[in-house]
Amino acid sequence: MHVVNADIEAVFTKVADLLDVAGANPFRIRAYRNAALTIGRLSRDVADMISRNEHLTELPGIGSDLAGKIREIVETGRLGFLDRLEKQSHASFSELMEIPGLGPRKVKALYDALDIRNLDDLEKAAERGDIEHVAGFGRKSRDNILKEIGRRKERRKRIPWPVAMQLVRPLVSYLEAFDGVRRVAVAGSFRRCRETVGDLDVVVNCRRGPDTIRYFTGYEDVADVLSSGTTRSSVVLRSDIQVDLRVVPSVSWGAALLYFTGSREHNIAVRKIAMDRGLKINEYGVFRDQKRIAGKSESEVYSAIDLPFIPPEIRENRGELEAAKNHALPDLVGLDDIRGDLHMHTRKTDGRNSIREMAEAAVSRGYEYIAVTEHSRHVAIAHGLDAAALARHIEEIDRVNGAMQDITVLKGVEVDILEDGSLDLPDEILGELDVVICAVHYQFGLSSRKQTRRIIRAMEHPCTNILAHPTGRLISRREPCEVDMAEIMKSAVDCACILEINAAPERLDLDDRHCRAARQAGVKVVISSDAHSVDGLDSMAYGVNQARRGWLEKGDVANTLALPSLFRLLEKP
Repeated sequence: MHVVNADIEAVFTKVADLLDVAGANPFRIRAYRNAALTIGRLSRDVADMISRNEHLTELPGIGSDLAGKIREIVETGRLGFLDRLEKQSHASFSELMEIPGLGPRKVKALYDALDIRNLDDLEKAAERGDIEHVAGFGRKSRDNILKEIGRRKERRKRIPWPVAMQLVRPLVSYLEAFDGVRRVAVAGSFRRCRETVGDLDVVVNCRRGPDTIRYFTGYEDVADVLSSGTTRSSVVLRSDIQVDLRVVPSVSWGAALLYFTGSREHNIAVRKIAMDRGLKINEYGVFRDQKRIAGKSESEVYSAIDLPFIPPEIRENRGELEAAKNHALPDLVGLDDIRGDLHMHTRKTDGRNSIREMAEAAVSRGYEYIAVTEHSRHVAIAHGLDAAALARHIEEIDRVNGAMQDITVLKGVEVDILEDGSLDLPDEILGELDVVICAVHYQFGLSSRKQTRRIIRAMEHPCTNILAHPTGRLISRREPCEVDMAEIMKSAVDCACILEINAAPERLDLDDRHCRAARQAGVKVVISSDAHSVDGLDSMAYGVNQARRGWLEKGDVANTLALPSLFRLLEKP
C-alpha cells in the first residue's frame, strides 16, 4: 500500500474539520490545517521521506506529534485519532464541509436543528425545504446546496492532475523495474495535462506480455482486478482510480500512444484525414490496404498524413490540426523558459519560510528573480500587512538583496480588491513596490456586472501590475466567479495589466480556454506558483502545463523575460 501526499492531506483536513465542529482549541485546528497545506503542496513524496528515515519535523509546521501521525498514516493507511473523532461524532461532517458555503458553524447549525449527519441527509432536507427554516439559511442557500450536490456527483470520479501524478510516479517506477519492460508511458487525459483526470491509461512495451500483466495486477495498491488478459488489464487502485494497461509491440508503440492519449475528438479528426488519403489509422499503426506503413513513433504516424508532430497538451480538436496543416502550430512555452516567479508568500503572513529561504530555493531552480508578495491587511486570517508592516517588510527585502548576489528579490504585495474595486492599501506604500498584484478574496457571489466592474476598477489603478487568479475558482470546491472575461481581457490590454495563471494545484486559474483567449486578445500572462513554502515553488510546473494547453508561447509569458525587460513591461503607460 502506497500512501501519497494527497491521502495525508485529506486525513489532516478531516481532523481539522471535525475538531472545528466540536469547538476545539483554534490553535489546534489551525495546526492540522497548516499541516494539511504543507503536505498537500509538498513536491517530495512523504512516504519516500519516511522510508529514507528523513526527519519530518524539518518540514514547516510539523512537530513531533504530527510527524508521528504522518508515519502512522503512511504505515497503516489510517489514523486512529481520526477514527475516534468520527466515532464520537457519528456523522460525516467532513463530507458536508466539502459543499461550498458550509463551514463548521453552519454544519453544526444543521446538525443541531435537523440532525443532518451526511450528504444524503443534507440532500433530503434541502429537497423537502427544511433547510430554509434554519437560522442563517434561506431559499437561496437551499438552491445553492442542491446545485453543489449535483456538481459534486458529476465530478467525484475525477481527481486533480497533481494528485494523479502522485499515483503515477510509484506505479511507473514499479512497472519499469520489471525484467523485460522496455518502455512505459501514461497516456489519456493525464498526458494531455488536463486539470483533472478520470482514470489512467498506461501503455507498456515489453518482452513478455502475460508476465507483465500478472506483475501489474500484483501491484500493492491494487484493490480490485477488473480484467486480466495477455495484452490488457484493468484494475482499480485503493484510491478508487481505475488503471487500464495495454501491452503493445515496438512496431505499434507510436500509434498506440497516440490512440490512447486522445482526445477522442482529436483521434476522430486524425482518422478522417487518413481516410481521405486512402489510409487507415488505429492503435496498431497506419495501414494502406493491409500493409502497415507507420506506427513506431507518433511523429511517424503524423508524418504519414503529412502533418508535423502535435504536442499532446493541445490534442483537443480545437484547431490544432488546421494549424498543423498550415505550419502554424505554437512553439509552446516550457518550464525551462521560466526565469522568475512573481507570486509567493513568506512567514511574514501565511507562508512557512523566510524571504532568504525562498530566494535560495529559487536560485536552486535557476531563477534570476522572484517577487515576495505578502497579503494585505484585509486577509486577516493570513495575518495580512498594513502599510506600516509592509514598509518594514520592504526594508527586510532590501537587506536580503544586499546579502545575495545570484538573484533579485522584488518588493511586492498581493493586495485585496475591496467590494467597490478600490485597493486595500494606500497609494503611498503601493508606489514603493516593484510588483503590485490585485486579487479577489471575498464577496465571490456578486453579479457578473458588479464583479466585472469591481475587478476592472482595480486593474485600472495606476499601481496595479497583475490580476491574480482572475476567476477565483477552486477546482472541485468553488465555481468561478461570474465575470465577463472578454471585458476583463479588453481592459487588461487597455491598462497594460498582466493576467496570472496561478499554478497552485487547487486553482490553475486562468484555465486553458482563458489562456488561449488571452493570447488571441494580445494580453500578457504571468505564470506564478503562489508558493507558501520552498516546496510550493515546484507548482510552477502545473502552471506551465496549463499555459501549454492554452497554446501559450514563450513570448506570451511575462516571467520568461530577463529582469530589465520585465521592469519595462511592468511600467504603466
